[in-house]
Amino acid sequence: MIQIDVEKCTGCKACELDCPGRAIQVIEGKARSVKKCILCGHCVAICPQSAVSIPEYDMEDVEEYNPQTFHLDPAQYLHAVKFRRSIRNFTDEPIARDKIERILNAGRYTATAKNDQDCRFIFVQDHLEQFRNLVWQEMPQVLESLQHTDRSWHYLFSRFYERYQKDPGNDTLLFNCTSFLVIAADNPLDGALAASNIENMAVAEGAGALYSGYMMRMISESPVLREWLQLENKQLACCMLLGYPRKMYRRTAPRRKADIIWK
Repeated sequence: MIQIDVEKCTGCKACELDCPGRAIQVIEGKARSVKKCILCGHCVAICPQSAVSIPEYDMEDVEEYNPQTFHLDPAQYLHAVKFRRSIRNFTDEPIARDKIERILNAGRYTATAKNDQDCRFIFVQDHLEQFRNLVWQEMPQVLESLQHTDRSWHYLFSRFYERYQKDPGNDTLLFNCTSFLVIAADNPLDGALAASNIENMAVAEGAGALYSGYMMRMISESPVLREWLQLENKQLACCMLLGYPRKMYRRTAPRRKADIIWK
């Protein structure tokens, strides 16, 4: 439950009017928590007196609004979106721990349905080579499964495996990335939204990313990989290769006109 400091509360009703679950009411001039809520934090964010807190969360992490740092230039943001590229060639430099924490925080703060905060982020860097070896060790079992369930994926992964057997350096699943991120969630959309913010933050930190549908299918077909990643019963939402791009792109890439219906 939320906690309200009645000494600070002025009864302005800002929290009551903004509460999506109608869990707060102003009674006799003071805000009161009247039923269980989803702990979305709107009341914490909107209270002009800082009278509301959520004790089970880290309140030291709450930041005050500052118009000078809050403003995000629209032109710059669109430029960043246009400039992003899917990276398949990375340098050997690993992403530093403090940068990783900021990148993952962009996912942690992403909106989730009903404020479930149900995303799990499995960030593989220190044991990436162990995981890489395990992926290719699992490939024969995955191929055996796909032979009976999905011939198109079986054909594709067979080609990948043939190349890898001839040249173990030819890893067409993880390439030469220095980090691998798996996002799992009870609601896959929550994980997808978090992935978008994570990629934007990674680019802001000078890194690059590649969304991998191949690795999603590989992990989905392998109980061994799911256990190693500690996915448990959560749904796989996203797989992302991360690292510093080896190549520099000099301009944005063109796109076809948007398919927009104006009403």
